[in-house]
Amino acid sequence: VQLVESGGGLVQPGGSLRLSCAASGLLLEEHAVAWFRQAPGKEREGVSRISSLGGNIRYADSVKGRFTIERDNGKNTVYLQMNSLRPEDTAVYTCAATPGITGVDFEPTLQYYEYDFWGQGTQVTVSS
Repeated sequence: VQLVESGGGLVQPGGSLRLSCAASGLLLEEHAVAWFRQAPGKEREGVSRISSLGGNIRYADSVKGRFTIERDNGKNTVYLQMNSLRPEDTAVYTCAATPGITGVDFEPTLQYYEYDFWGQGTQVTVSS
C-alpha cells in the first residue's frame, strides 16, 4: 500500500496550489481520505476529510472557503485545491486513508489516529 503526494511547492500569498494523493495497493473509493499538515514547531493539524462514499466533507476552520477536497475514483486519486494561500498555510501536507465499510459512508474525524495509511508528505511554502 502506498500513498504518494505531489503538487507542493513555493507560492506567493494569495496564490493557489493543487495537491494530489495517488494511491497504489488500495482503492481510495473504499476509504475515507484526509489531508493533514504540520508546520515546524507546531502540532499536526487535520485540514480536510472526504468520507468513504464522498457524501460528507469536513474542513478545518482555518481553511474553510479556501480549500476544496475532491476525489477522482477513476484515477484512484484525491486532490486538495488550495486557493488564497497565506503564509500560515506553510507546512508539510500529508494525505492519509482509512478503510470504510461496504455500502456505508464512513465519516471519521480529523484525528490522526483514525487513519491507517499515510503518505510521505509534500512541502508547501507560501512566501513573497
